[in-house]
Amino acid sequence: MATLTDDQITTALSELPGWSGDSSGLRKTFDCGDFVGAMGFVQQVGLEAEKLFHHPDLAISYKKVDVTIVSHSEGGVTEQCVELAKKIQARA
Repeated sequence: MATLTDDQITTALSELPGWSGDSSGLRKTFDCGDFVGAMGFVQQVGLEAEKLFHHPDLAISYKKVDVTIVSHSEGGVTEQCVELAKKIQARA
């Protein structure tokens, strides 16, 4: 799967409220209200990621979850990264 160009990434980000990113990955911090909410959100993200067999980097800090999506095997952002970001956004 080919990596997206900077222009393609910019276009994709316009459809993902609150997300930022570049060729190194798509990023967003989610405020889940409390630690239990953060853990539940991570579980939901895990289920979506497993369906796509595309796994994001997640960092939990009490009630916040930092999500970074990049294709490590392709060395950049792919359409699959954008698809996962959209699925995560829908769960938020």
